[in-house]
Amino acid sequence: MASTVSQSRQRLIRKLSDALGPNIQSALNDPSVVEVMLNPNSRIFVERIGQGVSSCGELGAEAAETVIGIVAHALNSEANHDHPIVSGELPIAGYRFEGLLPPLVGAPTFTIRKPASMVMSLAEYMGNHSITAEDAEIIRNAVVSRLNIVIAGGTGSGKTTLANAIIAEIATTAPDQRLVILEDTSEIQCAAHNVVTLHTSDSADMARLLKSTMRLRPDRIIVGEVRDGAALTLLKAWNTGHPGGVTTIHANSAISALTRLEQLVAEVSAMPMREVIGEAVDLIVAIARTPTGRRVTEILHVENYRSGSYQFEICSPDKENANVA
Repeated sequence: MASTVSQSRQRLIRKLSDALGPNIQSALNDPSVVEVMLNPNSRIFVERIGQGVSSCGELGAEAAETVIGIVAHALNSEANHDHPIVSGELPIAGYRFEGLLPPLVGAPTFTIRKPASMVMSLAEYMGNHSITAEDAEIIRNAVVSRLNIVIAGGTGSGKTTLANAIIAEIATTAPDQRLVILEDTSEIQCAAHNVVTLHTSDSADMARLLKSTMRLRPDRIIVGEVRDGAALTLLKAWNTGHPGGVTTIHANSAISALTRLEQLVAEVSAMPMREVIGEAVDLIVAIARTPTGRRVTEILHVENYRSGSYQFEICSPDKENANVA
């Protein structure tokens, strides 16, 4: 039976590979590519680390619809007029897939998100002008001082890529520390020799994994992205003897990251827990996609929450001391 299932999966992967065509296959095999996008007009675009977005040929509507159908089949889902959204992991390498069919779009459309197989260092961020030398040094000092770092940005801003760079700093400066990484999908890259990676499932959500993490003797707890009430569990873990963690959050600025954390905590607590947030979060690094590429736009050092306000200092080049939100 196991052999039959394996053969069936191999046939499905071959069928999917054929439907994707040579342009997309080549892009998926390129370690510098992090995203492949097919638009309704059949044009393919790819995004490469440090190079932005460029055109990469075309894929016809019929082939695109076949791709979406195959992925839906692999996910035990449907893809048709009544079920026009297919979302999940590709059977190829577990890449993140989002497919759309008419009537939501004019023609079949999809995006494939790859985990970055190339880890950019902070030095390389400086080299392509994505971060200033001053901000890179602030992050390095935060890693050494075991500050808890939250990376904030919008969709496609490069939060995970920056997280990988910071985790690489941790692996270099603290090689003997035990890292526990929690993710919904595999995107974090870590070269540390003492690391455990956990993934959520239908039976174990992020909050459940965080509770298990406390029994795995972590030195640092890293969460790929906080997106629900599990944020409170992470904050409490950071506050109880596990400093030096890293996570990412969807927010358009460093200040709005604090508001977003409050919103996530509110999903599981009637109390706002601002004091917990102010105590757990030490550094917020905001990154954004700009016309000239991804840039670290702001770094905020959070001191605490006192007298009804977060006490923080803006550490970026245009810093203003003693700001209060």
